[in-house]
Amino acid sequence: QVHLVESGGGLVQTGGSLRLSCATSKTIFSIYTMRWYRQAPGKQREFVAAITVTGTTSYADSVKGRFTFSRDNAKNTVYLQMNSLNPEDTAVYYCNAMRSKWDEYWGQGTQVTVSS
Repeated sequence: QVHLVESGGGLVQTGGSLRLSCATSKTIFSIYTMRWYRQAPGKQREFVAAITVTGTTSYADSVKGRFTFSRDNAKNTVYLQMNSLNPEDTAVYYCNAMRSKWDEYWGQGTQVTVSS
């Protein structure tokens, strides 16, 4: 059973923008904190951004001011707007929904590639 469906990755030039989407069920959307993580080749998965059910956001320092995390309550979907992309942002981006460390879901991942 697929709980998180991601979309929006792709190839973009340095300085460009992409918007990632993560759709889920109403149940998960209404009670789980949603996060984006990313994993570049040869590196560990790292936190990118989070949004609570009330809309409070937090960001990794590396993306602060460039990425915006938002939620559409009518569509049970979260969005990661990524601006001013650079090659260091190249990674597979994963959507995560977590209520506790024993209760979380992961998306399948979407590739973001930024060319120089």
